[in-house]
Amino acid sequence: MTLPAPAVAPAPAPGARARAVVTGIGVVAPSGIGVDAHWRTVTGGVRRTGPITLFDPTGYPTRVGGEVPGFHPAAYVDTRQLVQTDRWTHLGFAATALALADAGLPARAPDPYAWAVTLASSSGGNLFGQRELQRLWGGPSRTVGAYQSIAWFYAASVGQLSIHHQFKGPSGVLVAEAAGGLDSLAHAVRTIRRGTSVVVAGATECPLSPYALACQLRSGLLSPVNEPAAAYLPFDRAAGGYVPAEGGAVFVVEERGHALARGARIYGEVTGWAATHDAVHTGPDTAGDPATYARAMRLALDRAGCTPDAVDLVVPDALGVPRYDRSEATALRTVFGDRPPPVSTHKSLTGRAHQGGSALDVATALLAFHHDTLPASAGPVDPAPGCELGFLRAPRRPDSRVALVCARGFDGFNSALVLRGAAPTPRSATD
Repeated sequence: MTLPAPAVAPAPAPGARARAVVTGIGVVAPSGIGVDAHWRTVTGGVRRTGPITLFDPTGYPTRVGGEVPGFHPAAYVDTRQLVQTDRWTHLGFAATALALADAGLPARAPDPYAWAVTLASSSGGNLFGQRELQRLWGGPSRTVGAYQSIAWFYAASVGQLSIHHQFKGPSGVLVAEAAGGLDSLAHAVRTIRRGTSVVVAGATECPLSPYALACQLRSGLLSPVNEPAAAYLPFDRAAGGYVPAEGGAVFVVEERGHALARGARIYGEVTGWAATHDAVHTGPDTAGDPATYARAMRLALDRAGCTPDAVDLVVPDALGVPRYDRSEATALRTVFGDRPPPVSTHKSLTGRAHQGGSALDVATALLAFHHDTLPASAGPVDPAPGCELGFLRAPRRPDSRVALVCARGFDGFNSALVLRGAAPTPRSATD
């Protein structure tokens, strides 16, 4: 089949910067598969965390996690790729396929060198690596499979997606723990400004394996509570750690002229971003530097040409560890004063998917503007001292259509992203 020639978009005016818009969203997360399922979870306040089933967590202090419900990799990945790759990459295949379909783009790039992929990753293919290392040290063959050398590698998903979809433009992978999901979108904008038409960005994760869970437990930040309803409560008096989760979100980021030329639906525009680093050792009693975190927020707003009072919605990192929650609240008050804009978080519903979790927060913000509804926060019920922010207690219509999404990565990473939502889709008489 011969694909139609792509529409030719007008070049930006001399001296003008290319603008980057999001035209497709693919969600594969504990909240569900697809944007509609995710939005129903967010607006319904439905908790999707529960007992870990990907392996037997008996004997671990943390046994609750967020898993993608009803995920069948074979629906998105062919047999050859299935045996070569980890579940984390399978989730990336699914989210990318959904994002391309949502954007109305073909599964294979018609102009490969004008399309690119930049994803974030924390630790790569944990389940695959666990299986192969157990075979190496626990079986008589003392061997590992041929694909161990690539399936666990943190850049495996980017490589596999580049090959499968023929993304041959400037591609890469970012590693900044939970902050990387935002950094990937910032990098996508830079790539667009350098002349690439379409960039796939975002992140998925699968940190649910014995080895991955043991590594996370070493940080001392995981919740020891094994009742899902009480395990992960960011900013609440009862907060005691986070719940690990898999999945995330992938986006089609497109040069605005290219999107308009083909009549694409636009969710919103990435208008500002910034990343900072604490540059100090992370110890068992540290909680991140609120000053450097606030600096990332301010820089993102400045680069977006946006004042703090113009922000409609803040989606915070929401780690769920009391000292980190207080530190984040301090950073937000530093930027916004004593009356911050509405704050809404939904990580308690899904768990924390590291890089995939911050990407999922971007999906929530864009969908809020698409549906013309700022969703109520999933908590806290009883804000902890020092965490009294303007949590959104009921849905409401947005005003300025500007969101600030914030994320922090373990060991000092801070990132902030400013999104400006497109005009809402006209509501029908039955809405």
